[in-house]
Amino acid sequence: MRLAGKVAIVTGGASGIGAAIAEVFCSEGATVIVGDINDELGCSVVDSLTANGADAMYAHLDVRREGDWRRLIGSALKRFKKVDVLVNNAGISGADSKIEFDLGTWDAVMDVNIVGCLLGIRMVIPHMIDLSCGSIINMSSQMGLVGSTYTDPSYNASKGAVRALSKGIAVQYAKENIRCNSIHPGPIDTDMAFDIFVNSNSMSDALSKIPLQRIGTTRDVAYGALFLASDESSYITGSELVIDGGWTAY
Repeated sequence: MRLAGKVAIVTGGASGIGAAIAEVFCSEGATVIVGDINDELGCSVVDSLTANGADAMYAHLDVRREGDWRRLIGSALKRFKKVDVLVNNAGISGADSKIEFDLGTWDAVMDVNIVGCLLGIRMVIPHMIDLSCGSIINMSSQMGLVGSTYTDPSYNASKGAVRALSKGIAVQYAKENIRCNSIHPGPIDTDMAFDIFVNSNSMSDALSKIPLQRIGTTRDVAYGALFLASDESSYITGSELVIDGGWTAY
């Protein structure tokens, strides 16, 4: 049980990568708080986890809202007494254009993808300091490392900011034994990837850029998060874990 005794928050946990992370974490002994704006799906995920013997709870969470974060953290502390791991997974993809997108799209992408990360970190840091340990995992993207024709620049910018934020937190809180790393998935078999690649008829082009010649699964990413959440990665902070089938190796 690689996460036995640990309490983890997973945002965007109602579907896709977040749901897979919650499932893998529970299978390795963690207690998991699933946060999402989709209450029906989120409760369904938690019902499935608890039916299999896991200790889990659902909390409504719009990552842009400090009030939602306060309620989630308060509920977690009241029920489980601590928070060991935060996975900032919630995110949106942005517009279907290049630089012509409107500024409302820019603001929406930044609010969810980077402000949401920041708020989560600010809320858990004091409690992790009390524990003298913690692991913060921020979901970036391979598009936070390289440019592409598949996403608009607001997505690239937001995911690049997640990478930089992770490094800043890692350096500033290392003395408190709090680690912070980012994960950079390539194309993963999720609804978001479907919208980006399939709807734009660019999946075959994307596959041609991936040495492993397949898109990733949500569990490919979940097992990366498991490693960063566990004590096996106790000497890793401020790093990027790239899970992209080799795309950025070119």
